[in-house]
Amino acid sequence: MIGGSLLAGGGAAFRLFAPDHPSATVVVDGRDTRLDPEGDGWFSGRVPDARAGSRYGFRLGAGPDLVPDVASRHQPDGPHGLSALLDHDAFPWTDAGWTGVALDDAVILEIHIGTFTPDGTYRAAADKLPLLKEAGITVVELMPVNDFPGRFGWGYDGVGWFAPVAVYGEPDDLKAFVDRAHALGLAVILDVVYNHLGPDGQMHRRYAESHFSRRYENEWGDPLNFDDDGSAGMRALVVESAAAWIRDYHLDGLRFDATQQIFDASPVHVVAEAAAACRIAAGGRELILVAENTPQDVAVIKPADAGGQALDGLWNEDFQRAARIAATGERDAYYSDLSGSAAELVAALRWGFLYHGQRSAWDKAPRGSWAFGTDLKRFVAFLENHDQVANSRTGDRLARIADRSLLRALTTLLLLSPQTPMLFQGQEFGSTRPFVFFCDHGGDLGQAVRAGRKGFLDQFPAVRHDAIPDPCAEATWRSCVLDWSERERNSAALALHRDLLALRRADPVFRRPLELAVSTPVPDLALMRWFGDDGDRLLVLNLGPGRTVETLPDPLSAPRPGRPWRMIFSSDDDVYDGRGAVPALDADGVWWLPGRSAVVLAG
Repeated sequence: MIGGSLLAGGGAAFRLFAPDHPSATVVVDGRDTRLDPEGDGWFSGRVPDARAGSRYGFRLGAGPDLVPDVASRHQPDGPHGLSALLDHDAFPWTDAGWTGVALDDAVILEIHIGTFTPDGTYRAAADKLPLLKEAGITVVELMPVNDFPGRFGWGYDGVGWFAPVAVYGEPDDLKAFVDRAHALGLAVILDVVYNHLGPDGQMHRRYAESHFSRRYENEWGDPLNFDDDGSAGMRALVVESAAAWIRDYHLDGLRFDATQQIFDASPVHVVAEAAAACRIAAGGRELILVAENTPQDVAVIKPADAGGQALDGLWNEDFQRAARIAATGERDAYYSDLSGSAAELVAALRWGFLYHGQRSAWDKAPRGSWAFGTDLKRFVAFLENHDQVANSRTGDRLARIADRSLLRALTTLLLLSPQTPMLFQGQEFGSTRPFVFFCDHGGDLGQAVRAGRKGFLDQFPAVRHDAIPDPCAEATWRSCVLDWSERERNSAALALHRDLLALRRADPVFRRPLELAVSTPVPDLALMRWFGDDGDRLLVLNLGPGRTVETLPDPLSAPRPGRPWRMIFSSDDDVYDGRGAVPALDADGVWWLPGRSAVVLAG
């Protein structure tokens, strides 16, 4: 095990990778202990009188400075302070019978602890968990909580891969959050960032220059070394970190950030090695291991022995792009490849992606990968996430800028999707609070962040630079905090999400269809049909104006013999602040389809 860890019989063991130094010393509570060289750059040793809470750091070589442990389990004073030993066995877990949530049953809600509640703590977030359960959520995905500098941030500039950031509370507070979630039947997965390190507070170069690669280029700074000389230390950090979150915090999975930037030409990819370690750490519990991969390479969900990364799921960005265009009409930057048509929406859900390797005009290169035949539950579909909200104007949510009727229809499509649906915090009750990029950096680094953010948003002409909130201002962070009173005021939006998720959960045809088919008989109109053992379900999506259709010459619209269609759901129901649901079919078989709506028929 890398880093500092308490021993069952008392004292603590320490192990680190510092090949650039001839010696290493651990200083625990002010007392020096020389570590023994193991060879190949590794040092280790024991300190008999170390205990939980002991502060420590490493002296590398003859240098006078103490360096925090890059594998520290606790950084009470942030990444620049001394490390602290943590007793993971002391927490009184109550989840011994917990077996997890299978991907087939996952409805994911992505949350950011620092803005999820006004307090911005693990404890305050735990108090909201019953409301998520009530809405129909089954999996809570935490944006990164690993140690990062400053009082606020997204967490993607983290530097401590084992230590929960102190600004959200104590490590035991995170455990209490997970324990409470399990008691309610909710799984918790964590967003982890193993593709780069933040610029402030990372000490890895002090230990080993070989932690960083010279083979590749990274979008966010120096690439990490997983496949070149001296890569053993960085590989160990990633693999042990991933497993530690599962073992020590009882987490139910991980979401690996931007895996396209985790460069590794080794026979077994480091992500696959980490996934295997996670499954061992879970001890038989269900795990959900998901990747963000912007090129949409299905290799991340292929087995390791087939050259894959052995994860369970992959974000479906094609669906999000098509849905956002449909909802807003905006087609800037990477949205310019699509039109937001009804055909694109149902195709992205039926076939996994829209791009399976054909040329993208925006990328000026092939996009996506051959995904035909892949279990559709392995794709995670969403209308919003932290990135895509923040990349729009001033962090506007769809509930604020989209046509409400159209948003209800798209929500219906998402939540009854054959893919695994994901929502972003507050989306389930129509939150209008913005979500923009924020981080607590000052000086030259703060100026670089401001310039970088404006440079990135240049690709979106609709974003006025004078409207971009200062990412380093406390007020920017505060503006993103959810307003939970909206949950009461927006009861119709909450009812829509709750009813759709109840239908998804209870209806046997949606849960286990024999076959799924889609078609687009006329522009703006799409059909998605689930065939079941004892009946079918038909979702009719109308992105255009209301229409009377004398006939739909499309086989998917045909009812089974002796089982006429009956409407079981309409996004236009007045319960959801719609115009009032009317039957989609009259007695003569004439279709009436409300504008910008979705109806679900059973037959």
